[in-house]
Amino acid sequence: MSSRFRDRTEAGRFLAESLRHYAGQPDLLVLGLPRGGVPVAFEIAVALNAPLDVFIVRKLGVPNREELAMGAIATGNVRVINEDVIDALQIPERVVEEATSREIEELRRRETAYRDSRPAPKVAGKTVILVDDGLATGATMRAAVAALQLQSPARIIVAVPTASPGTRDDFRSIVDEIVCAITPDPFHAVGLWYEDFSQTTDEEVRDLLARRALS
Repeated sequence: MSSRFRDRTEAGRFLAESLRHYAGQPDLLVLGLPRGGVPVAFEIAVALNAPLDVFIVRKLGVPNREELAMGAIATGNVRVINEDVIDALQIPERVVEEATSREIEELRRRETAYRDSRPAPKVAGKTVILVDDGLATGATMRAAVAALQLQSPARIIVAVPTASPGTRDDFRSIVDEIVCAITPDPFHAVGLWYEDFSQTTDEEVRDLLARRALS
């Protein structure tokens, strides 16, 4: 392929080729991180003939250092706290609780927007392919993995079209497998490796989930 993906659809189709060995597994589940991970995950789910859902995770960013996660909340009423960060920065419990309250509101909004009345996916005992459109620092994906691990899946595979080499290597020790199509160096930012990196909308996420449910 060229040095960049045309868009998330092309990226998902390209990435799916590296996941073909999972096709047909009975307990396979593909989960996309909204919003940008869902178009990528949709193509993977289609190629592998697997169910598709969203795994909504909201990072609890350190005030004024939002890229640094002091914890996360996720689908299934899960909260993960990064005690090392909280202790090192002496973050008061009040700050953590305030951030949690804010992000719970957004998580609930997205749950309603994307899932309507459908329950959160059951992941216990399943092989889960967790998908985003790329990894720079990997903070959001780390939070998603930590939250997902609490729900006892059989295996977690992180799948992304592009990542920085260092971040990809970091994930090898925390998930069963990481599949990444390209690892440019220098990396800089996820969006640099797409010709079209326009924002995915809530409506597009709903549409992709509905299309996969009906197929």
